[in-house]
Amino acid sequence: MAADTTDIDDIREQARRWLADDPDPASRDELTAVLDGLPASAPELADRFAGPLTFGTAGLRGPLRAGPNGMNLAVVTQAAAGLVTWLAAQGGTGPLVIGYDARHGSRQFAERTAQVATGAGRPALLLPRPLPTPVLAYAVRHLGGVAGVMVTASHNPPQDNGYKVYLGAELGGELGSGAQIVPPADAGIEAAIRSVGPLAQVPLGEPGQVLGDDLVASYVERATAVIDPDGPRDLTVAYTPLHGVGAAVLTAAFASAGFPTPGVVPDQAEPDPAFPTVSFPNPEEPGAVDRLIALADSTGADIAIANDPDADRCAVVVREGAPASARSELASPAVGSEERPGWRMLRGDEVGVLLADHLMRRGVTGLYATTIVSSSLLRAMCAARGLPYDETLTGFKWIVRAGGGSAPLVFGYEEALGYCVAPEHVRDKDGITAALTVAELAAGLKTQGRTLTDRLDELAAEFGVHHTDQLSARVDDLRVIADAMTRIRAATPATLLGQPVDSVRDLLPESDVVILRTAVARVVIRPSGTEPKLKAYLEVVEPVVDGDVRTARSRAAQAVAALRGEIAAALGL
Repeated sequence: MAADTTDIDDIREQARRWLADDPDPASRDELTAVLDGLPASAPELADRFAGPLTFGTAGLRGPLRAGPNGMNLAVVTQAAAGLVTWLAAQGGTGPLVIGYDARHGSRQFAERTAQVATGAGRPALLLPRPLPTPVLAYAVRHLGGVAGVMVTASHNPPQDNGYKVYLGAELGGELGSGAQIVPPADAGIEAAIRSVGPLAQVPLGEPGQVLGDDLVASYVERATAVIDPDGPRDLTVAYTPLHGVGAAVLTAAFASAGFPTPGVVPDQAEPDPAFPTVSFPNPEEPGAVDRLIALADSTGADIAIANDPDADRCAVVVREGAPASARSELASPAVGSEERPGWRMLRGDEVGVLLADHLMRRGVTGLYATTIVSSSLLRAMCAARGLPYDETLTGFKWIVRAGGGSAPLVFGYEEALGYCVAPEHVRDKDGITAALTVAELAAGLKTQGRTLTDRLDELAAEFGVHHTDQLSARVDDLRVIADAMTRIRAATPATLLGQPVDSVRDLLPESDVVILRTAVARVVIRPSGTEPKLKAYLEVVEPVVDGDVRTARSRAAQAVAALRGEIAAALGL
């Protein structure tokens, strides 16, 4: 009991020191209330002071709460001070460009970052309002920024926020201009953050320059240029930003490109940091696009599109069981008529290969890239069509640097709904330009009486069915993930789906990833980089015999289901 008392006294003292340095009255009141709740609040207090949020290649991300293990004004002030110190030490010149979404605290954190930058003598350019992450990535390149900061937690739960850092050409180089940081920059910034002294001694300057809407107009103009100006535009689209910041920019881009304005889910159209209509603001989560499907069904939409809250990801939902030419009849069936077809969300791998194939057919040559956890179909397509290909570790910070400059990157994607269709426009995933390019493809196919799923079937007939799926386990205790990774390394399956595992690749120490392969299956196992999840990415390749794609898809789906069970058992899940 004495040890417990000692621990509480130690944490109480840490909290008191934090309170003395915290610049935010609201978070001081919050932490004081937790202190007043001792000893019952000891576990919560211990969690808040378990250690500081670590600045990694994804920047900072964590729950909004007082204390070093949370996102708050004190942590952001320290992070901003460390960042501007590191930029100066690297000899970086030029302004710091700052964007933010509509989450709780985002604007306050962005404005404080601007004050820290100007207090250090560096110009700060603040985006005019809550905007998508790709607009910030574009602005860093367009405005010649030394670096960029985007305050967002992307598709994390409502109680989270985050802080992503991009570098400009001067410090990021040609491949990293306007891209997220990679090592060793992350370690250097982290060290600079830890060297920041008392926050009261961090000089705060003017709020910086708030940019005008001409920046957003410039982004939209460049986004529109991604697609063929003379292509078909007859397409009805239903859309949701999932209470995020994508709606205004996406609808402006569609209008600029000449598409009909997408119908937007009414109660998800405006930014709302509470995300009240979804249990989790991620298009991939169960139920997240239910309202979108209802809107698409009621309006007779050809396709439905969802962005995640910061609009860097793009989900595509399609009708099944009807050709494009039947859309108008299916939109408003007569009473007593046959039930309308259902809808399904395309997997990120499906959208990725559709976009890649579309660009290839448009004659776009250069490097096509994806990640080690994405489908191997893109590799097969590039090999057959004589185009350079590369695959990287997970994350767009790696994808945009694919190939090391051996060939210009023209397209990159990751299976988690991230697509870069115009690297010279935005060197990161961009849910706005991805949506425009999907619409261009769908509109072109519609003129031929065909759909996105028809084109997927054609690719399957040519290259075989590449069926991908994911086993994902969210945990409360991170030791579960560590134990599972230890287990798979210590007792690697000798067979999968009755076939020998002929390749085992362990990426430690570079990355905590294990890759297993058989003649027709591949499994990639890794912890999530942004959430408390263990993920296993599954793929089975099934040949198509005599053009019977449906049967091949059925066999592949059954094989992946069996593979999921085998891997879950091997991981102890």
